[in-house]
Amino acid sequence: MARRCSMASEVTEVSAFQAKTHLSELLRETERGRSFVIRRRGKVVAHLVPPTREEELLDLPKLLTSFREIRQRVPGVLKVRELIEEGRRA
Repeated sequence: MARRCSMASEVTEVSAFQAKTHLSELLRETERGRSFVIRRRGKVVAHLVPPTREEELLDLPKLLTSFREIRQRVPGVLKVRELIEEGRRA
């Protein structure tokens, strides 16, 4: 199994055959936080990564409520296009 390091964590590259042959082992390692890139004939075909913890998943209603609360604290008319243009000039 070839290994390469990413900025976040170590990623191990495996062939599709190795992934099929050692799937149980790869799943155990993934549960421990490791990630794998699966290649077939040298081409990346899949990424095996640990699941996102449920509490980290996006809570859309909560996010929208937070945006509305922030918006209520900003006085006057807010034009998104002007903010974008201003950001480009900065």
